[in-house]
Amino acid sequence: MVLIQDTIVSLEILEKEFCCDLERCHGACCIEGDAGAPLTEEESAQIKKMLPQLLPLMSKEAREVVELSGVSYLDKDGEEVTQILDGKDCVFSRTDNNGWCYCVIERLFREGKTAFRKPMSCYLYPIRVKEFPAQGAAPAMTALEYHRWDICHPARLCGKKLRLPLYKFLREPLIERFGQEWYDELCLTAEQWKKTAH
Repeated sequence: MVLIQDTIVSLEILEKEFCCDLERCHGACCIEGDAGAPLTEEESAQIKKMLPQLLPLMSKEAREVVELSGVSYLDKDGEEVTQILDGKDCVFSRTDNNGWCYCVIERLFREGKTAFRKPMSCYLYPIRVKEFPAQGAAPAMTALEYHRWDICHPARLCGKKLRLPLYKFLREPLIERFGQEWYDELCLTAEQWKKTAH
């Protein structure tokens, strides 16, 4: 672990190589799993506000789930996550005629119809963010961990082929979430770690 400002970062984020290979995985991370994508309160509110735009793009089954149960639920850890269909598919995912999965929220963003791209938990994947509130004299902290999932095996192979570290692959979402100064410090720390580790 390394400390970047008030964030604890797993060394795997500095060391692992990763690059999504959509040609091989077809976006399976949106439709495989046992829970929805983690949401902040702000993201949940944003998605609710976007529902008139989103519902026509969603499958009939997904619309029914959202209209009956809302855009999110609390998972087994008490965390707010997007609703899922058939125990695994995010309700905001669709599959095109070629079998490629896409996010209807991100589709609106790419068409310039919203400033909200998608939940940060999706944008940052395979990095998972865990927030620890302040307790007594201990300040609030954020922890970043690398989440390893079998369906991302093509991404690990692609990252290794390109020699692309995970933190560089996720440059844009990391800067959006934590800021340029934080990211620059992360890069500097990663370079120093490589020198001492090898």
